[in-house]
Amino acid sequence: MPASTSSSSRTARTLIVVLGDQLDDASAAFADVDPREALVWMAEVAHESTKVWSSRPRIAVFLSAMRHFRDRRRAQGWRVLYRELTNKGAQWQDRPAGIRAWPEPTEERLGSHLAATLAALKPERVIWVEPGEWSVREELLSVVRAAGIPFEVRADSHFLSSAAEFQRHAEGRKQLRLEFFYRELRQKTGILMESGQPAGGQWNFDAENRESFGREGPVFHAPPRAFPPDSVTRQVIEVVNARFATHPGTLTAFDWPVTREEALLALADFIEHRLAEFGRWQDAMWTGEPWLFHSRLSAALNLKLLNPREVIAAAELAWKQNRAPLASVEGFIRQILGWREYVRGIYWRFMPDYVERNQLGAEHPLPRFYWTADTEYHCLRQTLTQTLQFGYAHHIQRLMITGLFALLLGVHPKRVHEWYLAVYVDAVEWVELPNTLGMSQYADGGVMASKPYIASGKYVERMSNYCAGCRFDPAQSTGPNACPFTTLYWDFLMRHETTLAKNPRMGMQVRNLKRLSPPQRDAIQRQATQVRLQCAA
Repeated sequence: MPASTSSSSRTARTLIVVLGDQLDDASAAFADVDPREALVWMAEVAHESTKVWSSRPRIAVFLSAMRHFRDRRRAQGWRVLYRELTNKGAQWQDRPAGIRAWPEPTEERLGSHLAATLAALKPERVIWVEPGEWSVREELLSVVRAAGIPFEVRADSHFLSSAAEFQRHAEGRKQLRLEFFYRELRQKTGILMESGQPAGGQWNFDAENRESFGREGPVFHAPPRAFPPDSVTRQVIEVVNARFATHPGTLTAFDWPVTREEALLALADFIEHRLAEFGRWQDAMWTGEPWLFHSRLSAALNLKLLNPREVIAAAELAWKQNRAPLASVEGFIRQILGWREYVRGIYWRFMPDYVERNQLGAEHPLPRFYWTADTEYHCLRQTLTQTLQFGYAHHIQRLMITGLFALLLGVHPKRVHEWYLAVYVDAVEWVELPNTLGMSQYADGGVMASKPYIASGKYVERMSNYCAGCRFDPAQSTGPNACPFTTLYWDFLMRHETTLAKNPRMGMQVRNLKRLSPPQRDAIQRQATQVRLQCAA
């Protein structure tokens, strides 16, 4: 629809602001609102793709899902005032006629465009659901308060717990740990519970999960269902390639679910073909296999195309119908009912200062090859290549390949956070930041996790076949064939020995460090310095 036309000459009493990660038909923003007197406001704003150097797959997922949601809302009888990016500029769609003054802001920011809309339309009230990002929340509040228009911020009913509930859980605790919060949510919801006890008699099945493939490689598995771009997505791809041509990543293999219907098909596909083996192989990695037994549902969940309740219910039903073992189902549900809810609680409890934490004093820059995958380190090249191609890597690739290398190297945690937020299609700050800065980089000093997740190259060798395709030897820490992960692992232990010795979960690793002679320590530290110089080049 051209920018100069409108489906209605009516302005709106209620303006409903919908953000790019709130694409939920059942959103609280629409509850008790008459579509005839409301206008849904959505805006594609270039700044949202440039405040971190977002990859083209990430930008395309958001824009395509937003445009499909816009069309769905319109088909359901809602008027949607929509700002659409074009190859060179932007245009407003469904702008009410009769509005003479429609100022274009000088800043290409979400809040600036909302302020211009409020000045032009002067609605009686504004409604939105609480955002998932601290800065966006503050920006919306500032704009609407400055306009002097009554507003209502509604709780996000998408989640199974609230920020307030997590605050109550956290009160009086010296440490916050996933396990205890997860158990509370299991008891509260009845998920995987039988007569008040955990199904199967235990809360988790880690001992049965997280195996490596071994030399034979992964067993047969069906690849995730693909969703070839339709006309809307093809138009988005054209815009992204034109406007964000210098951004990392490619769109030649784009096939993500971007509608509610596609997301439901993706869920059904995972439950049918990969859930049964998910738990056993959830930490395994293999060359040329980006998906393995993973669900590929996190982007749809974080965009709100799927509700976590229906995802959990589908997995639990598969167990009850003997289509998937309890160990796999619990491992999968833990990621959603456990980690997803837990990291959201951490985010809102500790922001805005959380993003600035740097407990280990890491100051090195992020290696340039994180943006190009141009590195001779095979495990990193594998993970980074698929990240740039698909906007995806599974949780162990993120934690124990890209995250581990950055932690051992000593990269500033905020730079690592910005990279993760930029490159992954499922990255929304409330979920990405605690996982990156807290769990991966241990920059919060133990708020998120009880210890740094560190390992040598031997871990990578055990959990993948990456080392077989690499010239570096994970058993060596010095010399021309030394694995940089192993070198940096021992260097990390030496640099932080005093701090780590106080952590009871790090006792064995610190004791192993004491076996190194002074000449061995010196050689490792010299080699670590060379690795850092090479990564900074």
